[in-house]
Amino acid sequence: MSSRLRVLARLITAVAIVTAYVALHLAISAGWDLRACDRFRDAPARAVAFTAALDRYAAGEVSARAEIRAGDTWFKENAPSGASRSAVSSATAGVEKGGVSLARERVAGLAADVRRDRAGLDRRLGSSSATALYWAVPAVVLLGPALWLRRRRRSGVAEIVGVVSRFAPRQPWWRRPVFLLASGTGYVLFAAGFFTVGMAQRRSSTMPPMTTVGWLVGGLAALGAGLLSLRYTRPRSVRGAAQAMLADGRQPVLYLRSFADDDIAAQVDDSGFYFNIHSREEQLTGALGAVGPVITVGRPGEPLPRLGAARFYLPLNDWKSPVGRLMELSQLIVLRLGLGDGLRWEVQQARATQPAQKLVLLVPGGVPEVAERLDEHLRAPSRLAEVAGGDPWTGAVITFAPDWTPQLHPVGPVPRAAPPRGTLVRRKARVVKAGFTAISSYTPTYHLARAIKEALASVGVRRRTMALRANFAAQTSFWKGFALVTVLALLGWLVGRALQLFGLG
Repeated sequence: MSSRLRVLARLITAVAIVTAYVALHLAISAGWDLRACDRFRDAPARAVAFTAALDRYAAGEVSARAEIRAGDTWFKENAPSGASRSAVSSATAGVEKGGVSLARERVAGLAADVRRDRAGLDRRLGSSSATALYWAVPAVVLLGPALWLRRRRRSGVAEIVGVVSRFAPRQPWWRRPVFLLASGTGYVLFAAGFFTVGMAQRRSSTMPPMTTVGWLVGGLAALGAGLLSLRYTRPRSVRGAAQAMLADGRQPVLYLRSFADDDIAAQVDDSGFYFNIHSREEQLTGALGAVGPVITVGRPGEPLPRLGAARFYLPLNDWKSPVGRLMELSQLIVLRLGLGDGLRWEVQQARATQPAQKLVLLVPGGVPEVAERLDEHLRAPSRLAEVAGGDPWTGAVITFAPDWTPQLHPVGPVPRAAPPRGTLVRRKARVVKAGFTAISSYTPTYHLARAIKEALASVGVRRRTMALRANFAAQTSFWKGFALVTVLALLGWLVGRALQLFGLG
């Protein structure tokens, strides 16, 4: 599935979900209107009884006063805010004050008021029912294209999913849903704690000290509980490689690396303003997600998959054939160089069987032996030792021209550009920069994502959002928690109205 078709599929699905939610809300509103009509059905008889009780009370029957009060209570509970309720309420107030003749004048047109109120309720019910139907029809109509696009998305990656599924460990069907729910709780606690601590810090000067301390303690407790929950549940709720490709629909990015690099890839860097709990590999996977879902071979025997690229597991005695086939079916091969013989075979295999523009090499800094080994397989020297930065995880990114000439892109902070000329332009630039800086996390992976974006652009693959995706991946916990709180609030409000409609709430 192409990126444009994938965006269209997500847009149609999102519109269908929003339309269905609005249709449900309107249907519940129509149910309330229907309930109001049903409750007001006895209004003509109640109006006659109220008028008769008022006449008897005017004739001196004191016991009719209780019936007048009962009639007033019924209209207050069951009549709409209209003429009939107002007339009955005014007449009852007149009786309480001793103005019986005035009260009888108030209800002289009560029957006509009841008919008008009933007509108004019927019109409102018809309008709300029609509006709910107008929203339900497009929701149902959009269901067809959404399901068709889902089927096409899955069929587009069926071949590579079939290859990976042979090496996917079997899990109980309930495992991922249960841990997804538990991790959702962790995200909500994390976001709530983050928000509470931030509010306590911002309002500390205007709140009593004990209130500030209470907010800080509660926020830190929620933050800690969320972190503990996420630490336990996130590795148990991740998708496998096959599920990740079925959910995305694009040809994957095959990420190859030495298992010895997993520890440094699992490091969590300071993200500045946001509290970061996401590893370097998670951020790299987020950046490469601009191209496609990222899959990789998991370390044999690991009890839980590492967070980041979606894992599948190959046998130790037969891994070259599946990797070669996956190279052919992937749209991009990202290979982190090292000193192992397996990675050397992967570079040779990619050079022998794949187009040059398909291979991206990530080179660690400060390891000259890697440059020497790499130059053995290239038609031109890489000059890697001259360009690569000092980051031991990734110092440079290498792509290749069609003739396999290496193109080097160092990884590191981008030099500041000269400020634009003109006072107004300069002010606008400062505002844009301040807004971007507020949501940016200049982690090592952010600089790596920028280098990969430039490297891919040099071979004709343009993905402008890679650095932004790396930033977003560093803030996923906060935004996921905020989104879950919003969704749960909307669903809770809808369910609460439905329960009240059926008398269960």
